Amino acid sequence: MADKLHFDLVSPEQRLFEGEVDMVVVPGEEGDFGVLPGHAPLMSAIRMGAIAVHDGGQVTRTFIRGGFAEVTPAGLSVLAEEAIDLATFDASGLDAEIQNAREDISAAKEDHERAHAEAALARLEALRDAARAA
Repeated sequence: MADKLHFDLVSPEQRLFEGEVDMVVVPGEEGDFGVLPGHAPLMSAIRMGAIAVHDGGQVTRTFIRGGFAEVTPAGLSVLAEEAIDLATFDASGLDAEIQNAREDISAAKEDHERAHAEAALARLEALRDAARAA
């Protein structure tokens, strides 16, 4: 078994990470799962949450929304619909954005408007929770 796991994290905008790490914990659709070097092949949908990258005793967290994770003999690749580096993210305005999203839900007149506002609120709350844990 190799000492390190090759990990790639890619969003539509950019490659956020590529390198060798000790372990990655992924928020899978069926629950969080950890990937170590030599992990069995696996493919999983991803839910909103934070990926935790463990390397050399340090943990780096990145918020992700949707996507897929694939473990192969070459390592772990995560293709995320959205990814935000929590180390550089400024969460100061999130509470106001969450309140605005709640107001949008209350003000929605159509079902599709309400569904859109509820999805935005869920994203903002998940981002806030991930930022607090970082």
